[in-house]
Amino acid sequence: MVRADRQRKSDGAGPSNAAEYEVGSRVSCRATFDGQYHVVDVIERKQDLRSSKWRYYVHYLEFDKRLDEWVAQERLASITKVASVDALHRVASGGGGGSGDLGQLASDQKMTRRLKRQYTEIHHVPAALEELPPIDQHLEKEHQEKTKVKNIQSVELGKHELDTWYYSPYPEPHASCNKLYICEYTLKYFRKKKTLLRHLAKCTLRHPPGDEIYRSPPAPANDPSLVGGAITNPPISMFEVDGKKSKVYCQNLCLLSKLFLDHKTLYYDVDPFLFYVMCEKDTQGWVNAAPGQYFATATPARPAASAAGWAAHGFYHIVGYFSKEKASAEGNNLACILTLPPYQRKGYGRFLIAFSYELSKKEGRVGSPERPLSDLGAVSYRSYWTREILEVLREHKASLSIKDISDKTAIRTDDVVKTLESLSLIKYWKGDHIISVTQKIVEDHCKTIANQKNIEIDLNRLHWTPYRQEPPSKKG
Repeated sequence: MVRADRQRKSDGAGPSNAAEYEVGSRVSCRATFDGQYHVVDVIERKQDLRSSKWRYYVHYLEFDKRLDEWVAQERLASITKVASVDALHRVASGGGGGSGDLGQLASDQKMTRRLKRQYTEIHHVPAALEELPPIDQHLEKEHQEKTKVKNIQSVELGKHELDTWYYSPYPEPHASCNKLYICEYTLKYFRKKKTLLRHLAKCTLRHPPGDEIYRSPPAPANDPSLVGGAITNPPISMFEVDGKKSKVYCQNLCLLSKLFLDHKTLYYDVDPFLFYVMCEKDTQGWVNAAPGQYFATATPARPAASAAGWAAHGFYHIVGYFSKEKASAEGNNLACILTLPPYQRKGYGRFLIAFSYELSKKEGRVGSPERPLSDLGAVSYRSYWTREILEVLREHKASLSIKDISDKTAIRTDDVVKTLESLSLIKYWKGDHIISVTQKIVEDHCKTIANQKNIEIDLNRLHWTPYRQEPPSKKG
């Protein structure tokens, strides 16, 4: 439903060439991320009381919801005028990039159930709403309605200002703020920069409130610039934080992570979970100084001796985390995983996944992540499983069973099977899955992943024992 914008004479405003669009309209929008016009749905709108112009919250049908944004009225146009023919065809064939490609695939060759399943797994195509069970459809509709409009547009965390991706249920009045200021050590959130600075002037915490269970090894003294293997620059540390002991920190971590994860549902019930927080360590810290200034020298708010002391001990800047249930009935070794946007594409996501499996090995069991995975999480897991399985096959000359691979990697057997299927290294014969591979094929696959960023884990520097549930205290 589109109606021409009427000339506003009563308030002195001149005529407008822009059109007004109702919620639910499908139009074209000039996107911020590439400057091109794309097909969008109008999700919400609001009117500026001063200019009487409308602003629209739009969803780009070809892209993930993380790119949804508020746009000015002038950036919208009729779908028939501007949208490209290719974009219209993609939307008509299924809505998103994955679904459209799937439709094209179906037209090129016979679409069997097995082929469709393999395609959706490899390309991480989400299940359509109508394909979900009835109870899940209801929950998904509720989730979509509640989170359809991103409430907080950006956050300032340490030296980074991050554009958010999704809705997060911060309490009011913080939920209505366009921007939040977050302490990177306690993850407390504030509406104003000056309130954050007052908090930092008093805050004594410079790392997550838990036990440091891993620290990457230092570079050798004869080559201090060396980076590779388990050696990183800056060095990284892992902290184990108990949701029951540090409830407020873990709740704040969940609220922060929800800004970058669409289907995360854990907010306040953090007691049954352990959180493994990854940090970069350096000698630069946030103190009560000019906006955006990062240093560890003396300031009026922090005397020289104190500043030098903090610099000597280091500042730990949160990079990402994963959580896991203390006792998972499904045998999951990971509940939620996130690498913050400024630290993505550095190998940190794969490191977090590898770390969760190293903990599983110490527990003496196989593990798997809780579903559903985000699109980025699915990509990271597929990459990790592929590398680990190929390395095991190469080491043992490809003469292993699926159970052998699972035992050596702690990857659950169905994840092993799906990964081998995606690589076309497995056959189904007389009711059993049989690995069909030669050493040359393994070597060829290994060459395709040789350039991936990979941070190794020095197991000699991992100091951790499996969590043991405390028995209930006896009264009386």
